[in-house]
Amino acid sequence: MSHATDHDPFLTAWRGSFTGILRWSQLEALWTRIRARAHEGWYIYAVGEPPPTEPAAPQSLARFLVEIDSLLRSEHREDYCGIVYADDPEQPSLVKIYDPGKLGAVCGTSGQPPLPGWVLSLMPPVDLQVTASPPAGRRRWWRRLFGIRHQQGR
Repeated sequence: MSHATDHDPFLTAWRGSFTGILRWSQLEALWTRIRARAHEGWYIYAVGEPPPTEPAAPQSLARFLVEIDSLLRSEHREDYCGIVYADDPEQPSLVKIYDPGKLGAVCGTSGQPPLPGWVLSLMPPVDLQVTASPPAGRRRWWRRLFGIRHQQGR
């Protein structure tokens, strides 16, 4: 696997400006915009897993959006969203989705911003050098969603 450089287009976009999706209605609108552009080739990256090398099929993207929306709403029991960020909510090309089960870790980051749980991107993502694996429950959820079987040594 090649290592990304500071000039990698994904990393440049990653370090750019993002807008928080504060209301659930804004999140629904964001999902609608992404679904409308499913044919453009969205990569679905579960941080902690190897980055995908191919964009998701439109039906896989649609399934992910339904499943992640359900997970966010069931586990982030607030009247606001606030855990999804888009580079441009009107024409998104990069979306960071934070895991509601790991929000407690955000406060004590010792200067390093926390990584999201999932990333949607029109650009091929690079390994974000995650030092901590996602919780086993999240790995099981991700693998069940895409039918990934447990591999020895992972």
